[in-house]
Amino acid sequence: MSETKEPRRRFLRQVFAIVPAATVASGATLGAAACTSHAADHAAPAARADYHPSYFTADEWRFINAAVDKLIPADALGPGALQAGVPEFIDRQMDTPYGHGKLWYMQGPFHPDQAPEMGYQMSLAPRDMYRHGIKACNDFCVRQFGGKSFADLDADTQVKVLGDLEHGKITLEPVPAKTFFSYLLNNAKEGFLSDPIYGGNRDMVGWKMVGFTGARADFMDWIEQPGAKYPYGPVSIDGSRG
Repeated sequence: MSETKEPRRRFLRQVFAIVPAATVASGATLGAAACTSHAADHAAPAARADYHPSYFTADEWRFINAAVDKLIPADALGPGALQAGVPEFIDRQMDTPYGHGKLWYMQGPFHPDQAPEMGYQMSLAPRDMYRHGIKACNDFCVRQFGGKSFADLDADTQVKVLGDLEHGKITLEPVPAKTFFSYLLNNAKEGFLSDPIYGGNRDMVGWKMVGFTGARADFMDWIEQPGAKYPYGPVSIDGSRG
């Protein structure tokens, strides 16, 4: 395996190794199986230009598109977050019980400085975290980079800003930078590998990349064929095939 392919494959192995893909609609971190190669001869699908966000404003939408494009970029192994419809997935999630924070205990007291293993400790639902986090990040970029918001920065600077968010080198209010980044990254992963009925993983490009078969009913014909390559593509919960 070439060194250029390994980082992306390692990233997807880490993403796809925690919980089954069927759980992503609840906002959980994704995971499931080992990666297999994805041939570059599969053409990347076009992004849905006709989708209009129901929650994010125009400026927020530009931020989401720019950020997830840097988190999961298209490359020789296959399409990236934009081609997979990850922004649409995140926007749709904001109007679900997850987006409204109805899946968690959201009463006080709140202790956002607690260790991660203590669970979510903020008063903001995910939709509010995105709203405040995007504004705070854009305000930071405007101050630091000559009046330019995040989406207007060059690609290298965008990557640096995301890295600084990840490591808490930027102070955001009222959302801690590391918390905001972690939800943005996790939701991007979920959108890339969720069932397509939730708006992401368009044409099942994420599943095809990692060799996941989706919601196929059974594999009885393959139980007695260890090591044989499964020849059929993935299937969505709604029965559509990739």
